[in-house]
Amino acid sequence: MPPIRSTPPPDALRDELLHRIAAGTGGAMAEQEFERLALAVFAHQFACNAPYRAFCERRGASPSTVAHWGEIPAVPADAFKAAALVCGEPADAAAVFRTSGTTAGPERRGTHYLPDLSLYDAALRAGFRAHLLPDGARPRIVSLIPRPQEMPDSSLSHMAGAVVADFGSAQSGWYVSPDGGIDHGGLDDALQAAEREGEPVCILGTAFALVHWLDALREDGTRLHLPSGSRLMDTGGFKGRSREVRREELYGAVEEMLGIPHDRCVNEYGMTEMSSQFYDGVAGSAAAPAERLHAGPPWVRTQATDPETLRPLPHGETGVLRHFDLANLGSVMAIQTADLGVTWPAGFRVLGRAAGAEARGCSLAMDDLLRAIGR
Repeated sequence: MPPIRSTPPPDALRDELLHRIAAGTGGAMAEQEFERLALAVFAHQFACNAPYRAFCERRGASPSTVAHWGEIPAVPADAFKAAALVCGEPADAAAVFRTSGTTAGPERRGTHYLPDLSLYDAALRAGFRAHLLPDGARPRIVSLIPRPQEMPDSSLSHMAGAVVADFGSAQSGWYVSPDGGIDHGGLDDALQAAEREGEPVCILGTAFALVHWLDALREDGTRLHLPSGSRLMDTGGFKGRSREVRREELYGAVEEMLGIPHDRCVNEYGMTEMSSQFYDGVAGSAAAPAERLHAGPPWVRTQATDPETLRPLPHGETGVLRHFDLANLGSVMAIQTADLGVTWPAGFRVLGRAAGAEARGCSLAMDDLLRAIGR
């Protein structure tokens, strides 16, 4: 049996990852560097994350047998509902983020424990800066995402809080309640003030909240002409909602009602179980919505996998998406999603959720995890 590779102490590994993430999203990470860091992260997680170690052992994988980052066992995203996948004790976590529970009910929410937030915060800031603020602007940020103090277990609210604090002007504000109610009066006042003062704004919102707000503006006969340089970040979809809107339609309404062109509208795609985010363009130069791909930062790799076997597929073939996120040092870096998608060298496109026979490989992986942890 080959010897177990020497692994940097966790603090040294975290510091190296922080240094790499702080360098930003520009430029690629060499495959050799990604491989070295991924194997070191895997060795740390195998040693310190007991449920994940049991899952890996059931699959015959360990630091002494895994020779390539693509061989690192990926846990299904649903595993975060069944086990505390954390390096250390859950009670010692610096933050705990939970999924919305809209499809499985509030009692079955995925839970992501983070021993510390340094990598998480570095990754979200790097991604947001590169994709929403490529011009170095410090705009008035208008948030249709609740404050982090109101939803402390929401990773999206945490992200919004961090970017408002770090990148927003003093006039930035929050205009939605935790139950989704929009402060239409306050929002109108803030945007009309920005319009009068010629101050560009950056709007953050879930797709559903934006549609609800734009519908209200249309019903009231209100149109805004936000200053040049304004931009928008939308996130999330319409899971569990009665109405679904195509992104082309959403961005058309944003341009019509707010005056923000589609090339300044950027979609963010993230997962509670991950520490990094994906974006489908750069504000000011984003392609038409139908032409876009989501792309991760240099410290993330994405594969499409065969729905039955979960083996990696070539670019251009439809499969179930799997992400390897080095910023997930404190939990599990390799996540097998239930999203169908297609990858290309420049990124990937999500096509929907795997269901029935399409999800067989994910179901078998979940069965392995449950047996490994004795459930």
